[in-house]
Amino acid sequence: MWMRSLAHLCGLHKQQTPGDGVTQFLRSNPDFLDRFVMEEIELEQLERWIIRRSQKMKKKHEQKNDRKISLSKWKFCVHADKRKMLQDLTTSLEKQPTKDEVLWELASCISSAVDADGFQLILIENADLSRTSIFKGNIKTSLKASKAVIAYVIDKLESVRVSYHQMDSRFPNGSFKDGEEYHVMCQPVVSNGKLAAILELWKIKGKQPFHEEDEEIGMSYLVWGGIALHYADLYFSMNQQKKLNDFLLDVVKSIFQDMISIDKLVKKIMNFAQKLVDADRASLFLVDTKNNQLYATIFDVGLDEEERVEATSKEIRFPLGIGIAGIVATTGEILNISDAYSDVRFNRSIDQLTGYKTDTILCMPIYIQGRIIGVVQMVNKHTGMFTKEDQDAFEMFAIYCGLALHHAQLYDQIKKSEQKYRVALEVLSYHNTCNEEEFKEALGNGIPEKIIGVDDYYFNPFGLKDNEKAKHAIYMFIDLFGLTRFDKNSLIRFTLTVRKNYRRVPYHNWTHGFSVANSMYTIIKHSNNIFSLNESLALYIGALCHDLDHRGKTNKFMLDTASPLANIYSTSTMEHHHFNQTVTILQQEGHNIFSKLSSTEYKEVLDLLKHCILATDLALFFNNKDRLSKILSEDNFSWHNQDHRLLIQAIAMTGSDLSASAKPWEVQVKTVDIIFQEFYDQGDEEKKNGRTPLPMMDRNQTNHQPASQVGFLTGICSPCYTLLHQLIPETKSLLDMCHENLRRWKDIDDNIKEKREAR
Repeated sequence: MWMRSLAHLCGLHKQQTPGDGVTQFLRSNPDFLDRFVMEEIELEQLERWIIRRSQKMKKKHEQKNDRKISLSKWKFCVHADKRKMLQDLTTSLEKQPTKDEVLWELASCISSAVDADGFQLILIENADLSRTSIFKGNIKTSLKASKAVIAYVIDKLESVRVSYHQMDSRFPNGSFKDGEEYHVMCQPVVSNGKLAAILELWKIKGKQPFHEEDEEIGMSYLVWGGIALHYADLYFSMNQQKKLNDFLLDVVKSIFQDMISIDKLVKKIMNFAQKLVDADRASLFLVDTKNNQLYATIFDVGLDEEERVEATSKEIRFPLGIGIAGIVATTGEILNISDAYSDVRFNRSIDQLTGYKTDTILCMPIYIQGRIIGVVQMVNKHTGMFTKEDQDAFEMFAIYCGLALHHAQLYDQIKKSEQKYRVALEVLSYHNTCNEEEFKEALGNGIPEKIIGVDDYYFNPFGLKDNEKAKHAIYMFIDLFGLTRFDKNSLIRFTLTVRKNYRRVPYHNWTHGFSVANSMYTIIKHSNNIFSLNESLALYIGALCHDLDHRGKTNKFMLDTASPLANIYSTSTMEHHHFNQTVTILQQEGHNIFSKLSSTEYKEVLDLLKHCILATDLALFFNNKDRLSKILSEDNFSWHNQDHRLLIQAIAMTGSDLSASAKPWEVQVKTVDIIFQEFYDQGDEEKKNGRTPLPMMDRNQTNHQPASQVGFLTGICSPCYTLLHQLIPETKSLLDMCHENLRRWKDIDDNIKEKREAR
C-alpha cells in the first residue's frame, strides 16, 4: 500500500520500476521520508526493518572478523516499554537473586516481547534429554515440540523456529507433538558456557509465526540473562558455602563443647541437609553391622513454617542392599534419582508405611575411618531435580556428618554404659546367686522320677511352696530333654538362681514364672514333637525366665518415669531386661546349662531364647496375631517355613504367659485378684507422681475388674488360644477353659451393669 502511494507521489511512468523512482525520490527528499515513516509505518514493521539491518551489519562484521557489534544496536529492536521490563527484572532480582528467579523473569520478558501465547522452561541436567523437568510454565504441561527439536537445541546450542504446517528437513520425523500450539520457538539459555535450560515459546493457530527478529529479541534478552545467571550462580554458591561453614562450625561445637546425644545430632543433620539442597524431606539411616541392617528412629524430617521433626517410637529397619538407601550403604555409590517409582531399586515400603509419595532422591553414604556408618537421603527437591551442585555440597557436608555421628555414637555408648552400670548396681543390691548350702540341700533332696498331674493344662501352681516349684521346674526340664547333653548340677544352680532373681511383687514373681514354664512344658509335652530340640529349649527356658527381675510395673510406667532401664531399652523395655538377666545368670560360674551344646547350637538357642522372651511383650502380640491369622486364612502356613515357626513360637509364649485365663475358675479368680493388687500398687505410684492412673489401676474403682477381664479375654486371650488350637489341636483345653471363664466374667459384668441401671 505504502509503496504504491510513494510511486504515485513520485509520478512514476509505467515503463519505470517502482524501486528506481522511489529510491531516487527518497534520496532527494529525506524530510518527506522521515515524516512518512513516522506517520504511516507501524511500529512493529519498523522494528523488523531495524532487526534485519542489524543482522546484515552483524554478518558483514563477522566476515571481517570484527566482533565490535554491540548491544547498543539492540536497544532499537525493542519497544520502549521493554526497557521498563528490564528495570523491573533488575529490581526483582535484587530481592531474590536466585537462578530460578532469573530464568523465570527472563522467560516472562521474552514471552511478552515476542507476543507468545505461552512458554515454559525445560531444565535439562548435564545435557541429558532423559533427565528433563518442566519449570514454572504459565501452563504446566508436557513438551510442545518433539524431542528431536529439543535434542537439536541441546546439541547445536542454536535457536529453532518451527510451524505446524511447514516441513523442516532437520526433523524428518516431525517437529511437533499433537496439540493446539501452531508455532513454536525454542531457544537455549546458556550460562558460563553451559546449557542451563531451554526456553520453549508458542503461539496458537491463527497468529503469525515466529520471525527471525523474534529470535533476535529473545537472544538479546538472553545475552543479558547469561550475565545475570552467572552472578546468580555466584550468589547461590557463596550463600551455600556460608550456610555450610556455619553448620560445620556448629558441628565442631557440638562435638567438643555441647556433646549432644545421637538423636539430637541426627535432627540437626537432617534439618540442615534438607535446607542445603532444598529438599522436602530428609532421612538418615544408621548401619547396624551386627545384623546387616539399616535402621532409624528419626526417619523423616519436613519443614513447614517452623522447623518440625517427625520421629517414631518404632524403629524402621530393613536389610542392607534393599531400597535406595540399602544399596548406597552396601556399594558406597552416590545415587541421584529423578523418578523413584520408575527405578527398580526403590523400596516402596517406607512410602506405604508413612503415606508419603517419593519422586526425586539424592542419597549419599556417610563414612568414618573408611567404613560406611550411615546413609543420608534427601527426597523431593522443591524445584526440578537434584543437581550436580547439590551433590557436591552434600558430599562435603557428609564428611563432617561422619565425624559428628562418630563422636555422638561414642557419647551415647558412654551414657548407655553409665545407665547399665546403675542398673547393675541396683540388681546386685537386691539379687545374688544361690549359695552352696541351697545347692547342696536341693541336690540332697533329689529329683523325683515321676510327678503325677504336672503335665495337666489345669495344673494349680498355688498348691506348691517355692522350693517345690524349683524341684518341679528341674523335673520338667529333665523330662523334656534328659541329662545326656546337660549337666545336672548346672541345671540345679541355674533354676535356684532364677528363683532368687524373681522379685517379691504381687504377680510377676517366681510363682508366675513357674506357672508359665509349666504351661509351656505341657504344650511341648503334648504337641507330638512339632518343635525342634533347640526350639523347645528356648521355649521352656524362655517361659521360666521371661519375667526375671520384674518390678511389678508396666513398660509405659518405666518410660514415663525415665527409669534407667527405659534409657537403655526404648522398646520392650522389661522384656529386653528379662533376656539380659537370663544371659547374665547363664554366664555365672556353674550355671551354664547350655555348655555342652556346640557353638552353632548355642548361638541358635540364644537367638530363639531372645525371640521367645521378647514375644511376651503384649505390644508385639497384635502384629504376630494379625500376621499368623492372615497366613492361616490364606491356607499358606508351613511348618517348613522358619518365619511361620517363629510366629507360632511367639503365640505359644503369649498363650503360656496368659495361661491363668485358661485355668479353672478358682485359679483364674485368685490370679486376677493378685494381678489387680499389682495394678493398684502402680496406680498409687502414679498418683504420688502427680499422674492420673488408668481406671483399672485405681484401687478406688474396683468395679472395673469384671469389665476389664471381659475385654482382656475377648480381645487377647481368646484370639491367642484360637490360633494355638488351629496349629496345635492338643491345646483345645486352654481354649475351652478360656471361653468358660469369659462366660463367667460376662455374667458378673452384666449383673453389675443391671444393678447400676436399677439405681
